[in-house]
Amino acid sequence: MNTAPVSCIPVSNKMSKVKKILAEAREIQNREIDLVDLNISTIEECPSLLTMSYISRLTLSHNKIRELPPGLANLTNLEILNLSNNHLKDLPVSISSMPKLRILNLSINRLDTLPRGFGAFPVLEVLDLSYNNLNENTLPGNFFMIETLRALYLGDNDFEYLPKEVGQLKNLQILGLRDNDLLEIPREIGELTRLRELHIQNNRLTLLPPEIAKLDLLGSKSVLKMEENPWVSHINEQYLLGISHVLDYIKSDAYRILYNRHMAAGRSGLTAPPKADKSKKASRARS
Repeated sequence: MNTAPVSCIPVSNKMSKVKKILAEAREIQNREIDLVDLNISTIEECPSLLTMSYISRLTLSHNKIRELPPGLANLTNLEILNLSNNHLKDLPVSISSMPKLRILNLSINRLDTLPRGFGAFPVLEVLDLSYNNLNENTLPGNFFMIETLRALYLGDNDFEYLPKEVGQLKNLQILGLRDNDLLEIPREIGELTRLRELHIQNNRLTLLPPEIAKLDLLGSKSVLKMEENPWVSHINEQYLLGISHVLDYIKSDAYRILYNRHMAAGRSGLTAPPKADKSKKASRARS
């Protein structure tokens, strides 16, 4: 195993602290590295980090990192990577080749695109992309092919439509879609038979696909959050009585007729509810 001395550029006292943390971690072969809120702007400031291939958890949250080097994929034993609350605008293609990565937190960044092949993660279970600038047109073609995914967080982005391919995530248990611009949910969501948590609050939804009623969203450990949407009056009335009343209603023949009429009208034949103003989101910042 490489035991070369740590090489860091001590551009500030905080960088000296980073150097110390990495040196101590290497000395005792610590598999968990925390570099939180240290004003790091680039991984290259501490190149020795990329040689520590034995680490299993790396936390780099609350920094100012703008880009990631392809060499990050050299951390082949990494299982948990937390990059939340940085300034990332894009990601290297190599990130999806990390063979043991189970949990990836990219929330609160400035991502408006994802690299091609992003859905190639072999064992990823939890993916947090909330509070970025993503939408249905920026997802790579294989995004919904991460078969091992159990939790997907896409809240606080710019989705108007969720691709029907979401139905391919057969192991998904948690789906977070709050605070987007969603106008509809695809019927394929009914294929997510293991889903136990669905968060769709604060969107532009007026109707739900009847297939949602097939899901187990009423159990003691289940969650369906749907407030702050411009629901049609019948759904809103049932929602005031409780989630169980909503799910019972959308099973009815009357609702299916209403829903099918809406879908037949098509997107162009309906007036969409207004979008929320997101111009002041931190993820929109340019600096």
